[in-house]
Amino acid sequence: MRQLVTGLAISLALLALSTTAAPLSIAGTRIEAMSSAEQIKIAESAAPARISRDAAVMVIGKDGKLAEAKKGTNGFTCVPSIEGQEIPDPICMDAPAYKWLTDAMEGKPKPTNTSPGVAYMARGGWHWEKDGKITPVTKNEPGAKRVQEPPHWMILWPFTPEKSGLPSVPKKFGTYVMYDGTPYAHLMIYQDPNILK
Repeated sequence: MRQLVTGLAISLALLALSTTAAPLSIAGTRIEAMSSAEQIKIAESAAPARISRDAAVMVIGKDGKLAEAKKGTNGFTCVPSIEGQEIPDPICMDAPAYKWLTDAMEGKPKPTNTSPGVAYMARGGWHWEKDGKITPVTKNEPGAKRVQEPPHWMILWPFTPEKSGLPSVPKKFGTYVMYDGTPYAHLMIYQDPNILK
C-alpha cells in the first residue's frame, strides 16, 4: 500500500506540475517557452468559459516552476499542462480539487479535502493501463500502455466500484472510478465540460 501511495504521489506530482518533459503545442513549442498569454489561453481551455474567465491561472516559467499569471475571483485554478505529453492537457479545478491534488503531490496517505472537488479537462488527458487496470504506478511499469482520454470532468472524492456500481476502467458509457483501490480513487466522467449547462 505504501508503494501504491508513493507511486500515486509521484504520478500526481508529475501529472500536476510536470515540466521536465513539457508538452509541445500544436506548433511544436514547449509550454514553458510560450508567452504567459499563450499559456493562459491553453489553461483556460480546460473549462467552460463561464468558469475559466474568472479562474486564477498558473503558468510554467522557463525555470519549470509554476507562477500565478492571473488572479481569480471564483475559487478555480487553471494550469496549461499536467501530464507533459506532446499535446497540452490543461486542467481547471476548484479549491477542494486543488487541495486533493496538493495532498497527492505532498505524498499524504489520503486526501484531506472536506468536500468533493470538481476538475475539468475539456481537451482530454492521458492514463496508463496494464493488465486491464489503471493505477498511478502503472505508468512506469514495462508493458504499460498509454491511453488518450477524451474531454472529461472529475469529482475528486472517495469512490469505489463496489459502492458506486461503476467500473474501474472506461467502458462504453465513459464514467468510471480511476485509481480504484487507492485513497485517491475518484470519479471520471467522459463528457465534454463545454456542453454542460
